[in-house]
Formats: sequence, structure tokens, C-alpha cells
Amino acid sequence: MNLATTLAAEPNEGLAHISNVLIYSAMAVYLLAFFAHMAEWLFGSRSKVARTAAALTPSKAAAKAPEVAVQAKGGTATLERPKVVTRSVSGARDVPDGPGASAGDEKGDLYGRIAVSLTVLAFVLEFGGVLTRALSVQRAPWGNMYEFSITFSTVAVGVYLVLLALKKNIAWLGLPLVTTVLLDLGLAVTVLYTASDQLVPALHSYWLWIHVSTAIFCGAVFYVGFVATMLYLFRDSYEAKLQSGGQPGRFATSVLERLPSAASLDKFSYRLNAAIFPLWTFTIIAGAIWAGDAWGRYWGWDPKEVWSFITWVAYACYLHARATAGWKGRKAAYLALIAFACWLFNYYGVNIFVTGKHSYAGV
Repeated sequence: MNLATTLAAEPNEGLAHISNVLIYSAMAVYLLAFFAHMAEWLFGSRSKVARTAAALTPSKAAAKAPEVAVQAKGGTATLERPKVVTRSVSGARDVPDGPGASAGDEKGDLYGRIAVSLTVLAFVLEFGGVLTRALSVQRAPWGNMYEFSITFSTVAVGVYLVLLALKKNIAWLGLPLVTTVLLDLGLAVTVLYTASDQLVPALHSYWLWIHVSTAIFCGAVFYVGFVATMLYLFRDSYEAKLQSGGQPGRFATSVLERLPSAASLDKFSYRLNAAIFPLWTFTIIAGAIWAGDAWGRYWGWDPKEVWSFITWVAYACYLHARATAGWKGRKAAYLALIAFACWLFNYYGVNIFVTGKHSYAGV
């Protein structure tokens, strides 16, 4: 099929309808997965979530009035010094990871397995919705904000499932992920919905497959890193309160105690952002090359181009800060949040509130 035939082809309304049905079906299953994740957190045992407190609480008493035990061995006194948990320069504490959302409880584990199974089913349905949307117009299924949104949430869930298969202790990500996916899809089918149609001629390029697909994948990984960073900040505050002798509330203890340690969350988010940053660099370069082919210039200070570069600079500052000893922990985490906010504004803010050459993508 040549370009002229593609441009003249009418959308397949039957496949477009099937796509819509699959997306709504995926939303229904994601909702069931949300309730299953909630049940995992609510019914998981709370008797196994005191490891952080046990590791950190004694440190204050030991620092104030260290008890030194004296044992006599053949007339020679041997001092047994207490073990004091201290905070390292990187902001990490020597505390174990939490037991997870289910806290190792049999009932909680059951709900957790149900939640993951429902998430897999919803992912398959949503992937089918994206695929049939593409087949209905015989092109890449990310030509407008609606298509970008459904593809983005599909990829984000796919990233989570792959990480879950490779790294068993990230089930804590399930509840915030499913919640965000439901919000994303709800916004997509109500505010951002666009009927299946062909693209303007400028978008008919193989760069649409390369540039936009890498942007979607980068955004999905950045999102997972963002969730880990947010949870790191909550967990770090929780650990700091315990270390200072404070008593967190029952809700905070029940939820935050089950998460990985602040150090583990910090390391996890950093590795994700560092791993995907080179691909985001390629995404910007690919966009510049495509702009040169379509508009005759590689850079024109278009709002989308500017905010893509701002996002790149923000993540570059974050990674550079992480390489500096004084900018690890919470300071670097705040930079990561700012960087993801730039990415988010680049997608929603620029497309909705700013007019530029990328406005043909539509709402």
C-alpha cells in the first residue's frame, strides 16, 4: 500500500468500535484489580510489620545512655558495646526492607495474586484496544492525545509486569500504578477522546514509529521512577521519625512499614531514571531529525521542543546531583520530582494550553 492509498483509506469503524469496547473492558478489570490490591493491603497481616521500628528505635536510647555490659574473664574485664544504627552520608539507613503489601500473610498473598492476575488480564485487554485502534486506521496508534494516553498506560503496566517478573519484591507498586492507570484512562475516554481517523501528511513518516514510541516508553519508565521517588520520601520521613524517637500513626506504620527501605526505594528510582535517560536523549535527537525532514529545520523553539529539552536538562541535573555526595537522598529526590513534572507538563500542558507546530496532534 503506497502513501496515497494510505491517505485515502477510510477508518475501519468496526475495528474502532472493538477498540473502544476493549478499552472500557480493561478499565472494568483494572477497577477489580484496584479492589484486590486494596484488599491485599487491608487484610495482610499487621503483626509482621515492625522490623524498621525494631532496627531504628533502640538507637536513640543507646545514644543517650549507652549501657556497657562487663564480663569477667579470668580477672580481665571485657566491654560489650551496644550496636547503634546510624545514618550514612548518602541518606540510607541500615534497616531491612518491608515484607510487602500482603506482609507475608496467606490471606494477603491470595489477594495479591488475584490483583496481579487481574492486572495481567486488563493489560491484555488494553493492549488489544491499542492494537485494534492501530488496525482501524492502518498506522501507529499514537497520533493524538487519546491514543498516546491509552498506549502510555499500556506500556506503563507492561513495564511493571516485566519488573515484577524480574524483581519479585515490587508488588508495592501495583496499587499506585493501577490507580493512576484508571485516572489516565478515565481522562482519555472522556476529555481526550478523538475518533479514529487518518493523520495529517506531516505525520506520515517512519519517524512516527521511532520518535513517539520511544517517548512513550521513556515516559512510562519515568513514571515508575516517579512513584518510587514519592514513596521514598514518605518512607524516609517515617524512618527519620522512628530514628528520632517519634511515634508515627497507626496508618503510617501499617502502610509505610511494608514498603522497601528508603535506601532501596532511592536506589530503585535512580537506576530506572539513569537507565532510561540515554533513550530520552535519543528521543529528542530523533525528533530533531524528523523536524528537519518535515519542516526543513532541526530546531525551531517550538514549545514541545523546548519543554522536551527542559525535561532532559532536569533529569541531567538529577543524575549529576546523584553523582555528588552532598545531593543524594531527599535533595536528589526533589530534583527527580521536578524532572517528571516537566515531562508531565510537556505532555498535558503544552498540548492543551500552548499552540505550536505540534498542535495538529489534537485533544
